Amino acid sequence: MLSLALKSAFCKNTWSQFSRQVLIRAMSSSGPTSPYTTLSICRPTPSITHVELHRPEKRNAMNKAFWREMVQCFNEISDDSDCRVVLVSGAGKIFTAGIDLMDMASDVLQPDGDDTARISWNLRRTITKYQETFSVIERCPKPVLVAVHGACVGGGVDLITACDIRLCTQDAWFQEVDVGLAADVGTLQRLPKVIGSRSLVNELALTARKMYADEAKSSGLVSRVFPDKDALMAGALEMAEEISARSPVAVQGTKINLIYSRDHSVAEGLDYMALWNMSMLQTNDVMKSAQASMEKKSPKTIEFSKL
Repeated sequence: MLSLALKSAFCKNTWSQFSRQVLIRAMSSSGPTSPYTTLSICRPTPSITHVELHRPEKRNAMNKAFWREMVQCFNEISDDSDCRVVLVSGAGKIFTAGIDLMDMASDVLQPDGDDTARISWNLRRTITKYQETFSVIERCPKPVLVAVHGACVGGGVDLITACDIRLCTQDAWFQEVDVGLAADVGTLQRLPKVIGSRSLVNELALTARKMYADEAKSSGLVSRVFPDKDALMAGALEMAEEISARSPVAVQGTKINLIYSRDHSVAEGLDYMALWNMSMLQTNDVMKSAQASMEKKSPKTIEFSKL
């Protein structure tokens, strides 16, 4: 279904035919692409999929449909052999205001069940369903870049910590929200591994204070800061292009092994890498890349097969 939607939403002209600014404007669609109501999907290039959070009138707040549609979207992207890199951004004035509490209150505050055990069982099922919304991003074998502008609040922090590369604008800020519960869809599990400072993570989680772009950069939450959204999207697309030009065997294998190594010992990571490459090294991509390197050619000149 996503592939059919992308055919109608494919940016009409190639990267080389139009300037970067025109392409960025082309990526900003007038509304969500069917079959989604909260997401807009397009292809700025044949190998890059742009997923835009698209409820600008609600500051991209995450309603019930969003949590379902993100899972569907990324499951389809994972199986899409044309896609090699994913770029996530937000429409409108900010990246996201986080959870749409008005829309989701019934799921969280009024779970089904006629006794404590059944209420708890159903609430756990709801929480794990919402956790899957961002875990599916982490499991996606294609690298996921996220471009944050303005506010990134609550569930937005959970989302970006599941992505592989985080970029932001100078006016971006990040904040957990104090709504009487511990964050339960990924921030407390992934942020300590993203930033590396347990003290800073504890401070941010326990005080719910804002973190601005400069601190986000110095702490490692984001890797680059851009002056405005146009520059951010241009830089993100350029980075996505660089990644998409590489061997998909190498790129996707790198992501999978980076995540495995994050959650295992060095010895376990090395063993998994050996098992991985005993098959993945048997690819024509190695010879193609080596030949291009010897001839001092860019990877962009190589035509790699789909994976």
